[in-house]
Amino acid sequence: MSAQKYNQLFDEVIKKYHILDNVDQPFKNPFESTSFEHLLYRKSWIDTVQWHYEDIIRLPDIDPIEALVLKRKIDASNQDRTDMVEYIDSYFLDKFKDVKVKKGAKINSETPAWAIDRLSILALKIYHMNEEATRESASDEHRAKCQEKLNVLLEQRVDLSTAIDDLLNDFAAGDKYVKVYKQMKMYNDEDTNPMLYKKK
Repeated sequence: MSAQKYNQLFDEVIKKYHILDNVDQPFKNPFESTSFEHLLYRKSWIDTVQWHYEDIIRLPDIDPIEALVLKRKIDASNQDRTDMVEYIDSYFLDKFKDVKVKKGAKINSETPAWAIDRLSILALKIYHMNEEATRESASDEHRAKCQEKLNVLLEQRVDLSTAIDDLLNDFAAGDKYVKVYKQMKMYNDEDTNPMLYKKK
């Protein structure tokens, strides 16, 4: 499955979300739970909902209590996002486990899943920048500026997609090896966040 296919799936998820355009809408994953597509679909949905959480919490007149509830949702979403990245990396670890790594093989600066995470966010930027570039109520100047930014984002997606495909090909050939460090976030952990464990 190429990065181009990832992009197509991400675009489908974002369009599906915007049919109702509601952060509280029900979620249904159309792919088999054991499939790689299932992981990508779930990842993209989390990112899409969180994108809109981030928009809502920036409302200048938001009720403080509602903002706090929303902040908790964003925190939970961030944890879900990280968990999904680790699931995706686990898929790649298993996929390439039998590859014979060549002598002198190198490690990459980021894992495949974190690169795919950036691709997922890029799909959201492209969707929403396109909205602004074509928004009829906006000025011509605004639309032109957003179109320029959209062109850069589209170019960035081509470059990142190519880099991801190259990385996976390097793994398959044994030119690079997969190594994953689990995220060690401390602020959600009652045993490592002093503000939480002091309350125990």
